[in-house]
Amino acid sequence: MKISQPICGPSPPAELRRTALFWLAESDAARKAEGVRLLAQAWLSDEIALDTQATLTAQQPIPGHPPRPELVSPLSVRRRAMNTPEGRAILIHALAHIEFNAINLALDAIWRFADMPRKYYADWLQVADEEALHFSLLAGHLQEQGYAYGDFPAHNSLWEMAAKTQHDILARIALVPRTMEARGLDATPQVRAKFAQAKDMAAAAILDIILRDEIGHVATGNHWYNWLCKQRGLEPVATCARLADEYQAPVMRGPFNLAARRAAGFSELELAALSNMPKA
Repeated sequence: MKISQPICGPSPPAELRRTALFWLAESDAARKAEGVRLLAQAWLSDEIALDTQATLTAQQPIPGHPPRPELVSPLSVRRRAMNTPEGRAILIHALAHIEFNAINLALDAIWRFADMPRKYYADWLQVADEEALHFSLLAGHLQEQGYAYGDFPAHNSLWEMAAKTQHDILARIALVPRTMEARGLDATPQVRAKFAQAKDMAAAAILDIILRDEIGHVATGNHWYNWLCKQRGLEPVATCARLADEYQAPVMRGPFNLAARRAAGFSELELAALSNMPKA
């Protein structure tokens, strides 16, 4: 893998899945984001190989995480009052942490699951690359407010679901990108409106980018979930409901962004089922 910009530290491997595992184990958030973006460039330039057959084992704790932010229960995360600069910074920090986790989730989808089509790995690398961009944009905006990633506590519920589903790619894709990450499609417009109301148009613009890209990320999840269901002879809607119950996924609550979910490839049957869900 050719590095077009300097990254201090050990050099990553020259194979896609091994390199994804390398960056997943990286604990420095900025270095992880930069490394993933360079990996995507190397892939597009045909500078890195792909071994879809190898069974890999993590030799270091994953995911790599910096000493801060402190990870706490979701109930312990501070409220994000939008009427103060610190309150807005807390919300930006929470969004940055979501994107940091999303980088890790995409990298984990690449290295962990063997024997998938080449396009599967390319798709999740694109997701990782865009999540790295989102993290960098939010971390940069946070710095402009006088804060840094790590200054506030955060929770790790996204990764906890990834750990639960590490032994089954179908459960992973059903419950992480299609269920938990898809909640961002519902929440992002409301959060964007709050920033716009607070006259933070830079944050609002970043969220416009995130929503645009997240529709594509959830669509990637939908594509591979339906592909896997077809391979296994499973009915997608009933299977997702069964997996949500089996793995105790969070209960879905409205309101839902049906337009964004439709654009992300959810079926009309799935969208109709959302209408019966309780509102938060």
